Amino acid sequence: MGFRLIGITAAVLGSGLLAGSVPMLAPKAALAQDAPVPFSAVRALNLARNTAVQLNGGLNVYRPAKCMFETAGAGNQCLISSSDGYQFRFLGGVPGWQQLNIAPSVETEIRISSDGKSVLGVDYNGAPR
Repeated sequence: MGFRLIGITAAVLGSGLLAGSVPMLAPKAALAQDAPVPFSAVRALNLARNTAVQLNGGLNVYRPAKCMFETAGAGNQCLISSSDGYQFRFLGGVPGWQQLNIAPSVETEIRISSDGKSVLGVDYNGAPR
């Protein structure tokens, strides 16, 4: 019986399931990280999106473009300027407009303060130009 236990232990150890199992697992590749997005940019994106939702009748009738739900990093297509505060330009429409390939009904351009806490102005909120 002792011999059988040693045989099972050796088989388990050899498969890497007990001792030494950590080195047997392939480590996940480290993801390349972009520079962290400032908290003010995240706050600005949220404020711009929520302001547009309020201006256009609420979530029951209006949804901003998908880019307004993504990160506020430099690669966001809705962020058109971040030199003196944050300026966003994005489309919107009825709920599901992007998923259903329905034409957008509203374009919004809005400026948010550099700290992301206040709306500096709504430059445009109307039919897509």
